[in-house]
Amino acid sequence: MFMEQAAASTLERVERSKGEVSSAALQEVCARSQAPPSFRRAVERRPGETINVIAEVKRSSPSRGAIRPDLDLERLVGSYERGGACAVSVLTEPEFFAGSMQDLARARCATALPLLRKDFILDPFQLLEARAGGASAALLIAALLPEDELPRLLRAAQSLGLDALVEVHDEAELAAALDAGAGIIGINNRDLRTLEVDLETTRRLAPLVPAEKVLVSESGYTRREQVAPLAELGVDAVLVGEALARHEDPERALRELRGDGHAPA
Repeated sequence: MFMEQAAASTLERVERSKGEVSSAALQEVCARSQAPPSFRRAVERRPGETINVIAEVKRSSPSRGAIRPDLDLERLVGSYERGGACAVSVLTEPEFFAGSMQDLARARCATALPLLRKDFILDPFQLLEARAGGASAALLIAALLPEDELPRLLRAAQSLGLDALVEVHDEAELAAALDAGAGIIGINNRDLRTLEVDLETTRRLAPLVPAEKVLVSESGYTRREQVAPLAELGVDAVLVGEALARHEDPERALRELRGDGHAPA
């Protein structure tokens, strides 16, 4: 199964990374660097505001193959910022998504927006990498983590000043995320077991998320009419990757997705 392959590959990668740089060295980088901008504050939707968009730097995916393997990262991130993204998600997983920690560092230099490190996070070392690389938040996937591991990683993220977007796909995973104390819930419309997308997943799970939580819906959004009704479900933001990264004019696509009437001609 995909998740088992991803977990095994990630654990091997983490061990290699630990051999290349120590936790102490990463902690020193974190101590010297400024606190990152708040991901939670950027993503949270205020009353009367439109749905926020977290725009993703995405070169490839296991379900769709190459999306934009030759993307100009700095140019893409600049388009996202001009288009009104509230934050930028950066895939750092190399085997299935063709990402890297270098992509995260380059994005940090290209924008002042909060950055989300999107990867298969299984070890606190990866949170250190994220913080040292300039991330404001890291993705934690409930389906990949034993129930006792999720709270441990949430505490580790908090200790580093990182927000955590805890991703769920069903009722049991949502319950585990809430029990662990997650403050930002991401409902992934994509089933990581089959890689199939069903937008009804958000409609089913969103009413179960307490109002005080920040709620993000992930995967499958390509048009404004899919996004606009999510406000009624309490969704604060959508995370969009392929539809933006593949588009010939990502800035325009993002403005249209946000419902910005001032999209460039």
